[in-house]
Parts: sequence; C-alpha cells; structure tokens
Amino acid sequence: MFVEQMQVGNMAVFAYLVGDSVTGDALVIDPADNTHEILARAAKNNLRINYIVNTHGHVDHIGGNAEMKKLTGAKIIVHEDDAMMLTSTPAAMLRMFGATQSPPADVLVQDGQILSVGNVDLKVIHTPGHSPGGMCLYTPGYIFTGDTLFVEAVGRTDLPGGSWQTMYNAIKTKLFTLPDETKVMPGHNYGRTPTSTIGHEKKYNPSVR
Repeated sequence: MFVEQMQVGNMAVFAYLVGDSVTGDALVIDPADNTHEILARAAKNNLRINYIVNTHGHVDHIGGNAEMKKLTGAKIIVHEDDAMMLTSTPAAMLRMFGATQSPPADVLVQDGQILSVGNVDLKVIHTPGHSPGGMCLYTPGYIFTGDTLFVEAVGRTDLPGGSWQTMYNAIKTKLFTLPDETKVMPGHNYGRTPTSTIGHEKKYNPSVR
C-alpha cells in the first residue's frame, strides 16, 4: 500500500495519495490545490488516479476537483449528504479561496461502503458534525479523518449543518473504537505533528475526553 501526505493550498490542507503499488491504481483524498504537484507525485510512483475522494464538501477541500478530474478523468466521490455542496459554493467564496467550482459527484457513498483501488480497500465511516456528510476513510493501520479529527484538536462545528454533539458522538463511537495504533491522517496541518494515532488522541485530545 502506498500513502503520501501533501500539504496543499493556502489553508494548510492535507491531500493524500493512496494506492496499490502493485497494480498502480490510486485515489486522491481532498485535492484542494497544487494539482500538478499531486499528479507529479503519482507519476513518480507509477500510480494512476482513478478516484477523487472528498472527505466533505467545504470549499477549502474541493478547490482542485475540477482540474484534477479534467486531467485524469477520475470519478469524484463524496458522501451523499454533502453532494449538493460540491456544486453550490458561492462565487464570492470561490474568489476568496482562489478555487474553481467542483463538478458534481460521480459516486455518492454511505456509511460502511468500501472504496477499492487495486487491492487496497478503504471503508467509509460517516462522521457528521463538521458538515452533514463529513466522512473518514479507514484501512487497517490508517484513518483519514478530514476535518473531523485533528492532532489534539477537532474540526469546527459552527458552520451551517454543523453540530458539536453529533461530531463528538461520531468520534467517540466510530473513531475511538478503532485500534489504538491506527495512524490518524488529518485534513489540515494544524497540530504539533502532521499525524497522530487513535491511542494518542484518546489520551491527549482535550476536546473529546
């Protein structure tokens, strides 16, 4: 399994290239910006991007969808509860973030579905609270947490469709039940370190004790 974390754009967003080094199949999680850099990393590692997966529909995570899809033909995947967000970002917000409106999703997913690239399977874990369709992606050893769980912090819940109690419950019942050694791969570089573990967050995250 191939995993590479890349900080992209101006909002310290982490994009992730995840793939099967044997088959060359891959997906990119939250290609917010720096599309050509992401594609260069994929080419260097002999990977072809088949899917664009958005952990949620906020503009700072979907700004590179249009260019990535144009250059790769990859299908866009998002949780069904955030589908409308992809194509309804206000023009003023797009200008503010220097982003392009995303095309609509090609594939809508629900909790528990499996996304496969080659022999790598990623399970969709619906974790609403930051947004209605916020989701994380789990494969043994890794959890890609978007804006649900950061390093010793959590995502904000004061935006439209947000709910602190809903996100708290999702973190406690869905993420904190994963093996302690699971590596947390957050959606932003907001912590002391770029990654963490579920065990560390259960012990030291002040927001969800």
